[in-house]
Amino acid sequence: MNKAMASHTATIALNSQNVHYGHLILVNRLHPIRWQTDDSILLDRMRLIDGAHNNVMLENTCAKMLGKLLKACGAEQDIVPVSGFRSKAEQEKIYADSLQENGAEFTRQFVAYPNTSEHQTGLAIDVAEKQAEIDFICPSFPDHGVCQTFKQRASQYGFIKRYAKEKQQLTGISDEPWHFRYVGYPHAALMEKMGLCLEEYIEYLKQYEWSGAHLYADGQSIEIYYVKADERVTHIPVVSGATYDISGNNVDGFIVTVFHQERRDG
Repeated sequence: MNKAMASHTATIALNSQNVHYGHLILVNRLHPIRWQTDDSILLDRMRLIDGAHNNVMLENTCAKMLGKLLKACGAEQDIVPVSGFRSKAEQEKIYADSLQENGAEFTRQFVAYPNTSEHQTGLAIDVAEKQAEIDFICPSFPDHGVCQTFKQRASQYGFIKRYAKEKQQLTGISDEPWHFRYVGYPHAALMEKMGLCLEEYIEYLKQYEWSGAHLYADGQSIEIYYVKADERVTHIPVVSGATYDISGNNVDGFIVTVFHQERRDG
């Protein structure tokens, strides 16, 4: 930690429940959602995607950045948002229907168990190439055309391809080229550069504690560090006067992202 920086810090106090909130929460079988995804407070943070079919909703920032990504790719008319936010009840129905229609093996590979689905956070989006018929569970999203452009540019807008074939043992989900998760910039870009899935990235960041060396991105303009959660209240040091985000990791602590210059995700 830079001593000069330490003299220009403020402290944010967060209770233990805040570990389960934020753009960088890890959601899987080992780390389920810890809050009620049907809550009206959560729904107030959702936004209907412009032009989307079937009333697809996403968390506000996620929706905004998806719109920017689609526009940057010139893909507003060629890529269809298929599935965004789901309540726990919706996820339970999708899981039960898939068991009946597709069997246990298929469901285990492609459908998350209720309360372990990223869709319940509003931070995940399934997208598809625009076609006459689209498979809701496994939509087509090929490696060519605007779909390939979307994949190539996604990390610059804070999105990662969440489930890759080579990471299945860690994520518990088979390859899903259509499923993207918003984690924010620069985290998505760092994960892509290092070839890390979210499970690996959350663990990786733990070496960058406040009291030690910090992780930097875009030169020195973005600073990242980890603060382990205390049992009840965690006091998180932040740089005074700088724009910052604090996200729980849904495991054991908080990830602080400090923007020393104008941030990208507005």
